[in-house]
Amino acid sequence: MAYEAAIFDLDGTLLDTLDDLHASVNFALASEGLPARSRSDVRAFLGNGVARLVHLSVPEGTPEEQEARALATFREHYARHNAQLTAPYPQVGELLRILSGEGVLRAVVSNKPDSAVQDLVATYFGGLFDAVVGERPDVRRKPAPDSLLAVMSQLGCRPERVVYVGDSEVDLQTARNAGVDCIAVSWGFRDVGWLRAQGATTIVCTTEELAEAILF
Repeated sequence: MAYEAAIFDLDGTLLDTLDDLHASVNFALASEGLPARSRSDVRAFLGNGVARLVHLSVPEGTPEEQEARALATFREHYARHNAQLTAPYPQVGELLRILSGEGVLRAVVSNKPDSAVQDLVATYFGGLFDAVVGERPDVRRKPAPDSLLAVMSQLGCRPERVVYVGDSEVDLQTARNAGVDCIAVSWGFRDVGWLRAQGATTIVCTTEELAEAILF
């Protein structure tokens, strides 16, 4: 077995959350009389947490207090509507069951707010993870390695036996900062060319390839 633990990003890796995020962004922007963002805009802005998402979504020069209101509205709206259009990527549940059957520990480390991460993982992957962590105010978010290192400690795993699975440059940086291997998936919010340009050395296109990369 190549790894004793596989730790996953959530958005763009396990769950396709883009449409719900896009809807909440535009609801927040509309509440402030600001122009809407396209789906592709929001896709490009994801990866660094919701505060950064809203900051990139509001027009340049937006007053801080207006941006703060938009962020608060986004958080409230997304908390109530984060599972309307969201769905697991195909075969992800089966992948997690295979890893469980092979004795591989499984965890989630995400920059999404912790409450949303806990809710979504419980809704779509109940009982399939050994640890689940989202963004919390007292811990630096990815690409800082803090959450990933904390989960590794909780699982009792050495860095050389851990792989982080994600879909963005933030995930690649996080893995490097934590001293663990990284597998990038091609089905998320960044394309293969971008991932390669950001230094990805292992990119998989299917869950079957991902299982093989983790297990062998």
